[in-house]
Amino acid sequence: QVQLVESGGGLVKAGGSLRLSCVASGRTRSIGDMAWYRQAPGKQRELVATITSGGSTNYADSLKGRFTISRDRNTIYLQINSLKPEDTAVYYCKANVAPTIEYSFDTWGQGTQVTVSS
Repeated sequence: QVQLVESGGGLVKAGGSLRLSCVASGRTRSIGDMAWYRQAPGKQRELVATITSGGSTNYADSLKGRFTISRDRNTIYLQINSLKPEDTAVYYCKANVAPTIEYSFDTWGQGTQVTVSS
């Protein structure tokens, strides 16, 4: 099993910055790609950014520029700069876990709340 725990969320004023963390524990050798998602009130969960085990990154087109994903082994980070009220959401970490070559699944953290005041 793999467990993901996010942290770093909070209440911040527009224009500020936050750095979110997601720490994986358990059978971390089976973790491959990891990602950050977010879900705003009343909206569907959306992809923010992904990062492979080798460090390659990809961002949602609409969010490029203010978000930076990084990885240190089995911990990933999301740096968010120039925060806007519309960034208010619960931010979730996801990991793709592959216990065997033939089988993989996604596991999620519990989320961390980011609230941006205007």
